[in-house]
Amino acid sequence: MIKLEINRVIPVSALSSLPMPLFESRVQAGFPSPGDDFSEGTLDLNTYLIKHKAATFFVRVTGDSMIGAGIFPGDILIVDRSLTPTSGRVIIAVLNGEMTVKRLKKRGNKIWLCAENKNYPPLFIAEDEDFSIWGVVTNAIHPLP
Repeated sequence: MIKLEINRVIPVSALSSLPMPLFESRVQAGFPSPGDDFSEGTLDLNTYLIKHKAATFFVRVTGDSMIGAGIFPGDILIVDRSLTPTSGRVIIAVLNGEMTVKRLKKRGNKIWLCAENKNYPPLFIAEDEDFSIWGVVTNAIHPLP
């Protein structure tokens, strides 16, 4: 049995555009340049992070099985259903009625869902299991400590 790792699914259609100032200069770890105090334009994160609006949704993560991939409890994942779920990609899957986020591994006709945390073993997908892939994770959004 897989512990539920997805807290909430959020449709992209609920978003509105919010362009924010974009500074074209690089951020340095030294002293800032006085000439970099101006904005070069705007950036709308929806445009930057969402390539296929009609095929994209967000989910909030619970659980710690993907911390090695930089996905933490409380993160919001951006999931694109239009992308092909190839081996090695992080995906949202439903296995026997439970939704989870895992790294997809394929070898021939065999499929595994792999955690990025040594405390969770890989899940082999048997032919008789109810399994589907909802989409490919493209980005994780999380706060810094």
